[in-house]
Amino acid sequence: MRRRHKNDVDKQKHESRDSRKSESDYSASFFSSEKRVFFFCLVFRMLNSLLVQTYFNPDEHWQGPEVAHRIAFGYGHLTWEWKRGIRSYLHPVLFVPLYRFLAFLNLDTALIMMKAPRLLQSVFAAVGDLYSYKLSAVLFGDNVAKWALFSQLANWFMFYCSVRTLSNSLETVLTVVSLYFWPCMRSSSRSSTVSRKWGLVLAALACAIRPTSAIIWLYVGLLEFSKARNKLKLLFLEVAPIGMLVLGLTCLLDRIMYGTWILVPLNFLKFNFLSSGGDYYGTHKWHWYFTQGFPVMIFSFLPFCSAGIIYSKQWRYACLLAWVMGLYSVLGHKEFRFVLPVLPIALIFSGYCLAVIEDPGLPGYKGKESPKKRTKRSLKLILAVIFLLATNIPMALYMSLVHQRGPEDVMNHLAREARDGKVKNILFLTPCHATPYYSLLHHDLPMRFLDCTPSEERGVIDESDRFLMDPVPFLLEYAKNMSLPSHIVLFDSEEQKLNNLLNSYGYREERRFFNAHFKVDRELQASIVIYVHIGR
Repeated sequence: MRRRHKNDVDKQKHESRDSRKSESDYSASFFSSEKRVFFFCLVFRMLNSLLVQTYFNPDEHWQGPEVAHRIAFGYGHLTWEWKRGIRSYLHPVLFVPLYRFLAFLNLDTALIMMKAPRLLQSVFAAVGDLYSYKLSAVLFGDNVAKWALFSQLANWFMFYCSVRTLSNSLETVLTVVSLYFWPCMRSSSRSSTVSRKWGLVLAALACAIRPTSAIIWLYVGLLEFSKARNKLKLLFLEVAPIGMLVLGLTCLLDRIMYGTWILVPLNFLKFNFLSSGGDYYGTHKWHWYFTQGFPVMIFSFLPFCSAGIIYSKQWRYACLLAWVMGLYSVLGHKEFRFVLPVLPIALIFSGYCLAVIEDPGLPGYKGKESPKKRTKRSLKLILAVIFLLATNIPMALYMSLVHQRGPEDVMNHLAREARDGKVKNILFLTPCHATPYYSLLHHDLPMRFLDCTPSEERGVIDESDRFLMDPVPFLLEYAKNMSLPSHIVLFDSEEQKLNNLLNSYGYREERRFFNAHFKVDRELQASIVIYVHIGR
């Protein structure tokens, strides 16, 4: 009896071992193929792009698709930045072939015009996910890489922002891919196969799209220079030729588009750094990125990222995070999206922490627990995964589907009405750039919004702020000097003050769209309303 019982126990152990081995082999086979990982990321990000239906930042529409729409179709608005030459056309031209292809196939409907640019960005985002996985595999191994990928895909802010057509989103992709190629940012044992030239090209492109990306590459470049055996070769045979080539091609593109020679990085530097022009849109205290900005972006990942930094001892990347946030903190104007390019780095550390929870014997981790081969997730790991998913999924869905969706719903409605010939002209009585514009309307109709071009004289209030301070006198003056439009768009916060005046001019409410449950930087804008002139 005792012998039979021992054999049964041995058999159960053997079956359990085989089951765990099978599960491990399946996981290993999936992650062993980079094509399979990329395809998974691509499908995920494409679904991600379809779920994003909210308005985050004006630059997503006004500095990318709007400019591309003007190039592709001949109409679209160029904001004051383009008139001052502080933006490069390198980013917007990526959407031009897409728009022309849609027009050629007669697929340029309102819905597709809204979704297509984000679907294109989802391809770039999937590349960023793949290289975040590859970078973490080079640094820590395949087990950490799969958890780093999990962290990247589960993070609510990456879900909310990575598929948007912001230049910051593309900058993030270029940053992650470029870091993969820099020898100084990898383990020394695996740096022999790395092409530093590719890293330089991608870093130069990131700087061409967002000149502030130079903050990242200044740190990486100095670190690489300090470790390079032949420093003169690095400077004169790699950095200088590649930098001049990318700068030259970018300047040539801008020369064609602007119609004159213009050096965008210099103009950008003058406006944002030397004259503090960015402060016009608001400032924050120096510690904002450390106390609010980055903690909000990584949210429930914060303890895992912190533990990963401590356990992994990858101080190059920890110093890069501190360097970027430290230098950005010097600037008065701060936004979450500015430090988006280093968010994948923090999530790699989170992946390392999750891998340590799964296997305390992970190489590089010197904990008190003895190394053991464990193929079944511990209860601690399961609870960590559930906690991260439970805190990030609702946040990602709420921010992507609910919060501030009014502006895009309004433009979709107006696009359909314009297609049916029911719209003649539109006046946006909202904070400037509060809605998308021609890139979503996709009809060449007269439209006007409240201007907010920074004045060269300090203390001068722009048109948008004058309206928000006292809407009634502003509209009375407007009606005297300009013909009233067929449609007026405004938020409910201003509608309450203008309702009687609009009725007296012959306007009635046509549609009302939900916008937000809570205020962001102004008073609550719970809904956005379309008023239509009865006689039109």
